[in-house]
Amino acid sequence: MRIDVLTLFPELFSAFEQWSIISRAIEKDIFSLNTINIRDFSRDKHRRVDDYPFGGGPGMVMKPEPIYEAISNVKTEDSIVIYLSPQGKPYNQQIAKALSKEKHLVFLCGHYEGIDSRIVDNFIDMEISIGDYVLTGGEIPALVLIESIIRLLPGALGSKESYIDESHYDGILEHNQYTRPRSFRGLDVPEVLLSGHHSKIAKWRKYSALKNTYIKRPDLLNGIQLTEEEISMLQQIKKELEGEN
Repeated sequence: MRIDVLTLFPELFSAFEQWSIISRAIEKDIFSLNTINIRDFSRDKHRRVDDYPFGGGPGMVMKPEPIYEAISNVKTEDSIVIYLSPQGKPYNQQIAKALSKEKHLVFLCGHYEGIDSRIVDNFIDMEISIGDYVLTGGEIPALVLIESIIRLLPGALGSKESYIDESHYDGILEHNQYTRPRSFRGLDVPEVLLSGHHSKIAKWRKYSALKNTYIKRPDLLNGIQLTEEEISMLQQIKKELEGEN
């Protein structure tokens, strides 16, 4: 996979390239990460990329010409151009899975009061938001998307199970996790995890995952198809929680 980031602050991505999973994936040639400074495509002698908005109002808007030239410089027939914006489609694991199958992603990071809408309406394939709040620019959302996508690429993690078991991969949250010591301040690790009985452990983890989802993010359960076993577990979880109350 090839990823190009169009930004006014390419230096923000320098440390990211040296970080953990991203660094190893680059070393293994699993993907390449390139940053392109939008200012390099400005026709202004001062390299300005913004101007006052037509119709008045506070702040500045990024001009269309430098952004268009930056996109054109990297775009191929395999490219998906993504604009990081609070007006975009809410990002989730399903979108991450879909994007992980693409050959070339181009992330456009806006700034100031946003970018000229003619770019958004005519030269963007997807507009994505990482949450219902406003950030100064699109750089941090781009970092979020890159990290969540790269970990899904074959070979980026130690094993496929490393991401399959994680929260949101199959629509529900991850099961509880424990490590040594077996007892901590009177709090013990569930005995089933020490049993070595793999089928019982798998069943416990499924139950724990459903319980976490029901308690913390019940809305997620409306968007997935549960098996008969999972429906039965969910009924048991509800009874268990009602008994605690």
